[in-house]
Amino acid sequence: MQVLRCSPRKEILSLNVSLGRGGEACVYTVPSDNNLVAKIYHKPTTAHADKLQAMLANPPENPTASLGHISIAWPEDLLRAADGKNSILGFLMPRIQGMRPIIDFYNPRTRRQHCPLFNYQYLLRTARNLAAAFAALHASGYCIGDVNESNILVSDTALVTLIDTDSFQVPDPNNNVVYRCPVGKPEFTPPELQNKTFAQHDREISHDLFGLSVLVFQLLMEGTHPFSGIFQGAIEPPPYEARIASGHFTYSEKRYVPYLPTPIAPPWEILHPSLQELFIRCFEDGHNNPQLRPSAQTWLSAIAEAEDSLITCTTNPQHRYNNHMRSCPWCERTVRLGGRDPFPSHRAIEAREHLQPRIKPRKRYNQTPHFPQRGMSPQLNYWQPIITPSGSSYKPSKKSKLYPVLFCLLGFGLLGYADLMIKFTQPLVSQNAYTQQTIKSLKPNNKLSFADSYQQGYIAYKERDYDKAIVSFTEAIEQEPTHARAIVNRGNARYNLKDYEGAVTDYSQALQINPNQIKALVNRGNARYMLAEYSNDPDHEYKLAIADYNQAIGLDKNEIEAYIRRGIVRAQMAKYSGESQQVYRKAIGDFTHAIKLNLSKAEAYFQRGAVYYQVAQYSTNYEQEYHQAIADFNQALILSPKLAKAYLKRGMVRYELAQYGGSESSQNQTKAVEDIQASAKIFLEQNDMDNYQQALSNLCVVVENKCDPLFQGANNGDKTN
Repeated sequence: MQVLRCSPRKEILSLNVSLGRGGEACVYTVPSDNNLVAKIYHKPTTAHADKLQAMLANPPENPTASLGHISIAWPEDLLRAADGKNSILGFLMPRIQGMRPIIDFYNPRTRRQHCPLFNYQYLLRTARNLAAAFAALHASGYCIGDVNESNILVSDTALVTLIDTDSFQVPDPNNNVVYRCPVGKPEFTPPELQNKTFAQHDREISHDLFGLSVLVFQLLMEGTHPFSGIFQGAIEPPPYEARIASGHFTYSEKRYVPYLPTPIAPPWEILHPSLQELFIRCFEDGHNNPQLRPSAQTWLSAIAEAEDSLITCTTNPQHRYNNHMRSCPWCERTVRLGGRDPFPSHRAIEAREHLQPRIKPRKRYNQTPHFPQRGMSPQLNYWQPIITPSGSSYKPSKKSKLYPVLFCLLGFGLLGYADLMIKFTQPLVSQNAYTQQTIKSLKPNNKLSFADSYQQGYIAYKERDYDKAIVSFTEAIEQEPTHARAIVNRGNARYNLKDYEGAVTDYSQALQINPNQIKALVNRGNARYMLAEYSNDPDHEYKLAIADYNQAIGLDKNEIEAYIRRGIVRAQMAKYSGESQQVYRKAIGDFTHAIKLNLSKAEAYFQRGAVYYQVAQYSTNYEQEYHQAIADFNQALILSPKLAKAYLKRGMVRYELAQYGGSESSQNQTKAVEDIQASAKIFLEQNDMDNYQQALSNLCVVVENKCDPLFQGANNGDKTN
């Protein structure tokens, strides 16, 4: 594709290398400038053109300009059609490199993997820089609108960059027009906008401030959402949007809410008192009066105060905490997490101890927690695409895994430099389909061969550095555009970054080259299944997914994965079908066929058991369906003893059987508790904190009357040396 760049001089740009593709646009490298990327809309409109011109006419201040860092990836120039029509097709923007999504830093597991020396001071500085970027935008009259974790990137030195800026709400005072932000994520949306059509509402700064407060809370509370918690009600736990709409801030100080903090969350008291006050102002006082929410500037000042009050633990210098605490909360948290240190010491990192499995407590918790009423079962359909190696086996070098640690050590020194610069420059104290284009590592100057690029992509994928894998596979594809396997593997990497549209595009391209690529068909079906969650017409995506599985089975009658995945999609469709029992039976047929092909396929037994469980909810012969489900979960656990989700589902089946009474009611109740406790233990060992919390919530179903958090007050017997 050729486009015209008009400034600083007219230049024809040939855009051939795509870095990412979304539903609205595609992002390309700029051959003449490695510091820029081009974003080209699939269907450019006059509204796109007018909004971009308004943005270029009034750019916000960059709060970290003195550090040579770009805090807001603002459009820099328009791109027009090269055919003489002069229509605006897209724009140029800065290429942000060497940064990762903010979730990789507030999530303890990914933080340990990618930058283990990113301690609590770094998290406070990240929150501080984030508030500065919000303040800069608000000072220029802009609202982000779609505040979420995928539009915010963070460096190893705690610098922040906001991306996807063309989706922001942009006022055009010259034409008296507001270009609205038509999308939003419920977890970051304020109560007054929940269940509203965003395209019909002008966003206000107070709306952004709710999302900012959620992000700051997650940064400082180990990824915990301020409205997450163990539900104490008598129905299924409401989703986040319902909790937010009701004002059920879990750590409320002024009103009763039906939630208790999750046991694995840090204690509320760990937060600096000034920050506690601001969270109360935002989530409690601001619930009925949005104007009471603290401004970005207020957050900036309070976070700076909290950072200035940090002290260092005498046991582990990586433990920084505020001086209102009497003892180190991170040492206590390490014990509570079974030896897993959220901020490992230099010595532990050098010895690679921070990546070892969690130390098992000497003494298991054996008390039965007391919980009421019913919780929602988690989504347990796990799938990850399998990458295809390049023919010869390759064992990645252990040395390469030390690089992130070395970079973080350098970053630790740079943080001091950044702190000094910020002291002299007071920065404004007065989801994403395109995230992958901003976090590419710098490409080497020397052009690698196809084999080397492919192998680098393979290594990066195995190390779960999917962004680097995409870059390497793209370089390989540039040299061999018809290499279907490389295109499939790039699609797998995009899938793992949740760029499902980009994954579908890659799988489709590979199938055009080789229509008999069975794995491409199965993987495309999987991506379409995931797209259904975000679609206005999920049935359409489900049917496309099933068509892919059908085609794969047509090519190979023994393709087990296609049967299992088709069964999962059918089970999902059955929940909304007028003929749900018939569709459930088709799903059971798929899992049964997969089992006939491979008797040791634990996943097929688990999924069939899950469907029998669903069928039992509406069957007059419920007892038989429940026992068939239990039989399948039993077999899945024989084949895979650490399959936590099978324990969890079996526990819930036994609980429901107990509710019907009978001679085995008490025995089923006891076994239900044992199963769900076993699932919680395994989820915790596997660091699967989302499902661990869900297992605890399900204990609220099984054990009635109270819902006391587990591990409240660490038992000395659970401490590790």
